[in-house]
Amino acid sequence: MIGPGSLAVIGVVAVIIFGPKKLPELGKAAGDTLREFKNATKGLAGEEEEKKKEEQ
Repeated sequence: MIGPGSLAVIGVVAVIIFGPKKLPELGKAAGDTLREFKNATKGLAGEEEEKKKEEQ
């Protein structure tokens, strides 16, 4: 599990590597990627349920 101290260190390293101007863009890209991944997994789960219903 990641504690608050670890998050602070990760944040400082991210600012040093990417700079403060680039971080919002990276956060937005990460959020978009996560949203697309969730939508894709929902679609796969829905397809599995439909196949199970068809088999019965």
